[in-house]
Amino acid sequence: MPKFRAALLSVLVVACHQPAAVAPRPGSISTGRDASLRVFIDSMTDAPEFSNAHWGILIVDPERGDTLYSRNAGKLFMPASNMKILTSATAITQLGPDYKYRTTFAARGQVASGTLSGDLVVIGRGDPSVSDHMMRDAMLPLRAVADSIVARGIHHVTGRVVAAGDHFPGSELGFGWSYDDFEDSYSAPVDELLFNEGFSELHVRAGERPGDPVTVVVRPAHSVPRVRVSATTVSLAGGDSARRRANTLVARKDSTTWDVTLTGTLGVRDTAVVEVTHHNVDDAYVAAVREALSDRGVSFDDQPTDTLARVDTLATLTSPPLSEILKALMKPSQNQIAEMLFRTLALEKTGAGRPDSARAIVERQIASWGAAVPAEAIVRDGSGLARYDYISPQTVVRILDAMRKAPTFSVYYDALPIAGVDGTIRNRMKGTPAEGNVHAKTGSVAQSRSLSGYVTTGDRHMLIFSFLSNNWTVPTRSVERVQDAIAARLAAMRLR
Repeated sequence: MPKFRAALLSVLVVACHQPAAVAPRPGSISTGRDASLRVFIDSMTDAPEFSNAHWGILIVDPERGDTLYSRNAGKLFMPASNMKILTSATAITQLGPDYKYRTTFAARGQVASGTLSGDLVVIGRGDPSVSDHMMRDAMLPLRAVADSIVARGIHHVTGRVVAAGDHFPGSELGFGWSYDDFEDSYSAPVDELLFNEGFSELHVRAGERPGDPVTVVVRPAHSVPRVRVSATTVSLAGGDSARRRANTLVARKDSTTWDVTLTGTLGVRDTAVVEVTHHNVDDAYVAAVREALSDRGVSFDDQPTDTLARVDTLATLTSPPLSEILKALMKPSQNQIAEMLFRTLALEKTGAGRPDSARAIVERQIASWGAAVPAEAIVRDGSGLARYDYISPQTVVRILDAMRKAPTFSVYYDALPIAGVDGTIRNRMKGTPAEGNVHAKTGSVAQSRSLSGYVTTGDRHMLIFSFLSNNWTVPTRSVERVQDAIAARLAAMRLR
């Protein structure tokens, strides 16, 4: 029997044989009519290994208006990516499931005899979908744009490809993001133009003999970023452990040119992928557009042009609808899409995609659903990367209940990860009643793990739950095991 399933069954057996008179520890509140559920949850969260942890749990039956369990439900917790529940719920409510982004490609200057005498201008409004993740190949939509421009008869541009407009003013990084994470793809910066979620991949292949140079192919656009290769091939003897030791590849950015230098070693005939964030996301998008045009035979002179010349639209790139973007956001917990939606709310409602305006919009929306702001919700970004975000289980449950009653619920429900099936919980709760049943959003930053969503009981009652945990020092899996065990117990319950 797999270790997790054995551990889960062990917890179930022990909890169900605890005396019903077990009292919650000071500072916690357990309510609800199911004494065995209270004992089950208390026995795990009051375990000695969690003596320094902060647990917030709320489980409700929304149709009956019953609270099945509550512990610190009004207290504030760092939610990590449970923050995306707030962002996504506000976005689908205020923008609608059919909302689409539009990126404009325009001629700034006169077009005659196959030549654009001026610049090709790209005007973005925050489309996050030009990525391998959403399109399989981030270059596909840009190649389609290039085909449209060539079909207009343009084969030569005297100027450049340039980004225009500033729809997302302010920092390209979220408020309070950790400095140590800036080179990781999950912390990539965002702006109104975003290519491949803010990062590129260096596909590295070692040589046939020790001492050979390695080869590098940059994807999805070959021109972003520019790479200097100083890495070499080393001998490889042994299994996977030897392969890991041989791989010492490191990508560093030059602080003057922002070119990337790849150093280190890789074992003979081995391969590796190194992710590199884009220093300037607008420039990365523009470079990818230029590459797509060049591949279609369009040439550039890169001459200075009149920036006041008339601008005429050549092509418009339209994103998939928000209903599809939500899946790409919620299932893998994609931070950059969350930040783009966050700022898009501000752009659509105020005319400028400022994070502070986005914060106010989200706070007003959740307050309309009954959340006490700021007592039970502090919003600083859209993704939950900021360690300045705080919400309560009560706030999360209120938002999930508002979504349950909304006409767009099926879209929202389908966008959430499904236990044992997909997204960030595809490997969790397998072999339990929660598998294929629980639809929930995870959250994960240091000393914070969250799981909030919906579960259907054995007699077909939908429950809403929020499990937030902070400040533990045990292995992460110990926290997740408690969350999974509770979700599985709820899925097996019968309320009638």
